[in-house]
Amino acid sequence: MLQTSKQEPIDSPFNRTTTAERVMKGVDLKGKNVIVTGGYSGIGLKVTEMLTQAGAHVIVPARTVSKALPVVEHLKNAELGLLDLMDPDSIDRFAKGFLASNRQLDLLVECAGIMFPPLKRDSRGNESQFSTNFLGHFQLTAKLYPALKKAGHSRVILMSSRAQSWNGVDFGDPNFNRRKYDPRTAY
Repeated sequence: MLQTSKQEPIDSPFNRTTTAERVMKGVDLKGKNVIVTGGYSGIGLKVTEMLTQAGAHVIVPARTVSKALPVVEHLKNAELGLLDLMDPDSIDRFAKGFLASNRQLDLLVECAGIMFPPLKRDSRGNESQFSTNFLGHFQLTAKLYPALKKAGHSRVILMSSRAQSWNGVDFGDPNFNRRKYDPRTAY
């Protein structure tokens, strides 16, 4: 069964040309704890930079800390964590560590993603893009729920690509077990 959903614009003073600086102008996030997956490259890095400049304490989890360290270490109010969104045990360890810190989580921004890799599966048999971009973030959000609830007015933001509109989701075979793998379709 292939299912698609129609995208509807939201009423906002911002559009695709709005800069991050304009969005964040006058925003004070001192005392707020934020996690930004994928926060050391691309859009995620820009999000991390803007949030730290606004005073938030930002945790940037990374699958390869050595790649993220040179990018994040110069940012005030940022720390690194170890997280592989394709590995359920890694997700559990990261969430358990954050929860053990007894901090509230005011904002969870899920930017991490992979695009067009050759066919690879996680330990549960899920296709890698589905596992990383969706299932891993879902598990992370569920595991961090107590810290999100503790914040009172927390937010979870999932970033996606405009490419998500290329295809619907084949709920009958989301992991390409019965059809030929196409990384663009999988994405």
